[in-house]
Formats: sequence, structure tokens, C-alpha cells
Amino acid sequence: MAKKPEITTETGLQFFGQISASISHELKNVLAIINENAGLLEDFTLMADRGVPLDPDRLKKMAQGVKKQINRADAIISNMNRFAHSTDQPLATVDLAQTIETVLAVTARFAAMRGIRIDWQLPANPVALQTAPFHLMNLIWLCLEFSMSAAGAEKQVELVAEETAGGVRIRFRRLAGLAADLRDTFPSDHEKILLEMLAAECKVELEPKEMVLELTKRY
Repeated sequence: MAKKPEITTETGLQFFGQISASISHELKNVLAIINENAGLLEDFTLMADRGVPLDPDRLKKMAQGVKKQINRADAIISNMNRFAHSTDQPLATVDLAQTIETVLAVTARFAAMRGIRIDWQLPANPVALQTAPFHLMNLIWLCLEFSMSAAGAEKQVELVAEETAGGVRIRFRRLAGLAADLRDTFPSDHEKILLEMLAAECKVELEPKEMVLELTKRY
């Protein structure tokens, strides 16, 4: 096994790279749509120069489309900002629901590419954790990524987060494709080191086909 710092650095860089590449791809899609609308607007102005009347309804729809993409880009950048700030401090107090929501937001494209629906239930009341924010996001993503690989033909994963007496439990449920050979691959060395760092535990259960991540409130 490689040294723990080496594996942690490798895993963290892979995670940060995956998310950064996905976000940049989403932003390029937004810019492509805005650019397409800009090209259409240019065509309309050329037509107007030739005496062709402008269609107000089409212009209105174009403006609405551009505004929609701007709002989309703003949401993407806001999520990216929250994700990037998870590296600010090695230890901090975070809200569990906000942390999970950020992970789900910045990884939504990966689920969409696989055609997998992610449903989630988060605690109604704030749950504070003292933890290493970036490593926690990394661990949640690795658990979610494994869960998607175990989703099977149903292509659905349900994430349920709940407060316990001594900490927090995150359950990844409805893993219809979970089998013994797949279960034995997780957690790998990468996940085991993160689990140790965060004083967390992970169990993959064939019945009721779910994975359970247990976290303590104090790092």
C-alpha cells in the first residue's frame, strides 16, 4: 500500500480535477448556447437592414433564453465557489445538509451522463459537524460514485442523511445492482484512508442493498 499522504493527495487531486473539468464543461455549454443566440441576433439585424421586419416574439424568446443561461451559469459558479472554499481550512465546522447539497450539485452531471436519478432526504434541522470539509466531500462523492455503479437496471440511488445519538448516518439506498463481487471492491485503500482520517465507518450491505456511512460530529 502506498503511504497515506500520497494516497490522500492523489485522491484529492483526482476529485478536484474531476469536478473542475465537469464544471468547465458545463460553462462551455452555457457559452455555446449564448453564442448561438448572439449569432441569431446578428442574423436578425442583417435582415432588418434589408427591410425584413423584426419578430418581437422571437426576440423576446431569445432574451429569455439568454437570461436562463446566465442564471444557469451563476448557479454553476456559486456551486464551484462553495466547493473550492472547502479547501480553505483543514478543519472547520460545516452544516451536513449544505455539504451534501454542494456535492450533489457539483457532481450532478456525472449522474446525468449515466442516466441515474439521485433522490435525497436531508435533516430538517441543521446538523453541525467538525470535520475536514474537502475530505468529507471527497468521501461522500466516492460513496455516491460507488452507489451509482451499483444502481443496476433501476438506475436510481436514494441518499438519506439522518442525525444519530453520536453523530450522523448517510445511507445510500436502492442499490439494485449490488452483488457480492461488487461489494468486495469497496471501500478501497483510497476510501479506507479517508474513513480513518474522518473517524468514519462504512458498511456495504447486500440486504437491504445499501451502503451506510457513519460520521462522528467531532473530528
